[in-house]
Amino acid sequence: MMGRVKSDQGQLFYEFHLGDAVPEDHLVRKIDAALDLSWLRSELAPHYSSMGRPSIDPELMIRMLVVGYVFAIRSERLICREVQVNLAYRWFCKLGIEDAIPDHSAFSRARNERFREGDVFRHMFERVVEACIAA
Repeated sequence: MMGRVKSDQGQLFYEFHLGDAVPEDHLVRKIDAALDLSWLRSELAPHYSSMGRPSIDPELMIRMLVVGYVFAIRSERLICREVQVNLAYRWFCKLGIEDAIPDHSAFSRARNERFREGDVFRHMFERVVEACIAA
């Protein structure tokens, strides 16, 4: 008998754990185990205003850039798209299945404009990459 996908009515509730969808041997799990970003917020605090709209989370930005670096994704537009659709990348970036991904233009502006003066962001990213290499 030929099977048929049910399409009568969409499911109302789902029970889904993003971590269960990421294989134990996936590279993002190994990187996440080695990556300690507890220092990040205090290091970057002087570069953020205490007023105004919240920015893109700096930890999310670093994690997304690590995904781009490790998996050879060259453009910010593609990084945002891959984090949107790839469950392992989403898990690594500490995003839930329902969380919004930053728009590529806002992501690019945050990375390029906020840290244009000085080498702060490059220094932060190099520190993260060195920690990954050391581990």
